Amino acid sequence: MEFGFSPEQEALRATTIDFAQSLKATDLVHRDATQVFDRELWQQSADFGLLGPFVSPEYGGRGLDLVSTVIMLEALGYGFADNGHTLAVNAQLWAVHAPLVRFGSDQQKQRYLPGLVAGTILGADGITEVDAGSDAYSMKTIAEEAAGGYRITGHKSYITMAPMADFAIIFATTDPSLGRWGIDAFLVDTDSPGLTLGENQAKMGLRTVPFGDIVLEDVFVAEDARLGPKGAGASIFNHVMNYERGFIFASHVGAMHRQLEAAISYASTREQFGEPIGSFQSVSNRIVDMQLRLETSRLLLYRAAWVMDTGQDAQMAAALAKLQISEAFVTSSLDSIRTHGGLGYLTEAGVERDLRDAVGGVLYGGTSDIQRRAIAHILGL
Repeated sequence: MEFGFSPEQEALRATTIDFAQSLKATDLVHRDATQVFDRELWQQSADFGLLGPFVSPEYGGRGLDLVSTVIMLEALGYGFADNGHTLAVNAQLWAVHAPLVRFGSDQQKQRYLPGLVAGTILGADGITEVDAGSDAYSMKTIAEEAAGGYRITGHKSYITMAPMADFAIIFATTDPSLGRWGIDAFLVDTDSPGLTLGENQAKMGLRTVPFGDIVLEDVFVAEDARLGPKGAGASIFNHVMNYERGFIFASHVGAMHRQLEAAISYASTREQFGEPIGSFQSVSNRIVDMQLRLETSRLLLYRAAWVMDTGQDAQMAAALAKLQISEAFVTSSLDSIRTHGGLGYLTEAGVERDLRDAVGGVLYGGTSDIQRRAIAHILGL
């Protein structure tokens, strides 16, 4: 089995790390405290090409395969400490760009993809509702057929980028009697009459990416706003989930690498009892475990990308990657704080922020419980 990357991919990693490290994050503590999304950082990421790695050059993208895309996103997380920003990039790519690329008509792609890739417009993925999280198909949002299109009424919650979105992919039930097969997805501009965007909601971590509600009250969309054929909502949802589960943590793997290097550096220079704390087995064992989690996470991440690139069924690979990386990031963040001691607990040091950012990962994109349930189902249990 080949574990190496091509010279072109290695060069892509290096240039992306250089770019990420050039981003100015001196105000990150302030932006985290005040929940500010930096649109200038977003534009810089777009100009570098991070918002269109796998999108066709026809729409302004790079046309890369998934492995190369993941290389870029991991490098971004390694070089740049703003986990909220890196999550925003990943959420756009996997929950907005990917379904448009796979299911969008030529007209829909031309309308949205160039602006998304260029960073001039923002999208959101409107699946989750207060009473329809893990059980997404129990959604209450309704799309009723009307002359020339549909009228949508519903309330989407916990939506990444919602407060600033220019449009959203809204999942709604068109025929409740059909269950999951009666769900469709619609491209809805957020300036549509009857649509309201909620305010940015305060949260534990990932505070530099906006997060909120989308409320629709009898919002009309034309027939050509439906994404994919009628009744394809469940298929689109599954497609989105495979991408989200498999790759939305790509930048967090890079963050775990950065986190590990910082822990090694601190443990090698911080002295207690006349010697570096890294010489104490209880400290070194923690750091070894951080290395093990990083390598395991990275292998599962790239395996998921390889599986999808080769056209295989990626449900198992994606669920395993999501489960491993999300839980590993939490545990390694705790180990990082322990290694740094009191310094690691201070906000200014930036170590504790990783833990706050990591906790959300065991929830979004499908909770760890749901991943285990999905894996068990695939295993025949």
